[in-house]
Amino acid sequence: MSFSATDINLKALRSRAYNLRWATLPEDVIPLTAADPDFSSAPEIAHAIKQYADERVFSYGPAEGLPEFRKTIAATLQQRKQIHTHDDLVLPVDSAAQGMFIIAKYCLQPGEEAIVFDPVDFLFKAAVDNAGGVAKLLPIDVTTGVFDIHLLETMITPSTKMLCLCNPLNPIGKVFSRDELLAIGNLAVKYNLWIMNDEIWSDIIFPEASFVSVASLNAAIAARTITVYGFSKSFGMAGLRVGFIVSPNANVHEGLLQVSQMRTTAYGVSTLSQVAGQAAFEHAWYWVDAFLEHLTAMRNYSVERLNAMPGITCHLPQGCYLVFPNITGTGMTSTEFASFCMEKAKVAVVPGAARWFGPGAEGHIRICISTSKAVLEEGLNRIEQALQKRL
Repeated sequence: MSFSATDINLKALRSRAYNLRWATLPEDVIPLTAADPDFSSAPEIAHAIKQYADERVFSYGPAEGLPEFRKTIAATLQQRKQIHTHDDLVLPVDSAAQGMFIIAKYCLQPGEEAIVFDPVDFLFKAAVDNAGGVAKLLPIDVTTGVFDIHLLETMITPSTKMLCLCNPLNPIGKVFSRDELLAIGNLAVKYNLWIMNDEIWSDIIFPEASFVSVASLNAAIAARTITVYGFSKSFGMAGLRVGFIVSPNANVHEGLLQVSQMRTTAYGVSTLSQVAGQAAFEHAWYWVDAFLEHLTAMRNYSVERLNAMPGITCHLPQGCYLVFPNITGTGMTSTEFASFCMEKAKVAVVPGAARWFGPGAEGHIRICISTSKAVLEEGLNRIEQALQKRL
């Protein structure tokens, strides 16, 4: 697969790609918005679903998840991320987002505090809010990815129960170093805090960076870490709605299962989606590797193009297929710039508004680059031409 324009099924995208994307916008608009690939997923995933469906038996699955799925997840995490776990500690969830909500509900009582990076994806604060908790924002430099570990420690109070980690960090593309993770993990151990560890982006790491899972550092930190993962970013499976939570021990796993209410059958994960996730982990890493090679080229291209545009500067992300340019030089706010792109360039982008990423995102926009060179080039051409006309 070349990940070119011919590998994009635009007809299918226009009818199926929602969440600010092709199916929700006029046909003359290019969406560089939600973090979802434009490309068809690996054929092995569809084949596994078809093979399962051809038997025409769609019985209830276990609340704990399909045994084969959990076994594959545990083995893959040990091999690829050096997370020492067991299939009995893997809980399938219907998305990484649901996993975050379950973790927050388990870790927090109403009024208790969680520390969340700013900027970061809105789901962290939403998960804390949903649990009745209080999110306290820790600033992180958008360009350099630097944060103050001493400030983090001063923010910890007797009411603090959880630290939230997004690695790599959406939207700025920061990959946390081993030393940074050790510092965060040691604080969790020192103050008896949980770490909500979101690693949904952990397979999208660019060549200059190296990924380390906080759950792999040492036994003490691992015992305080609850990891959530999804298949949407790496494998293009957002619509199948499947992810999983990895617990540090059986007690935490049982507590999460109770909070999830999956045993009631009111909640749970489709067996078809688990079959797809298992197939992805067992057979589709070649697709991810090729996708990452393409994304590296798109990252380099988009950052170079954006830095040549009037009023825009853009740092080179270490992970995620997102770029997060600073647009303050245009004299527009993030929301104004996003509206400008839509109206004048017919390109949809995500503004760095507090509702999406926190107040620290202001002055930036987020652009998703998980598309073909042809689509990305056209989108950037339109933005550049609109800016030049404005001069």
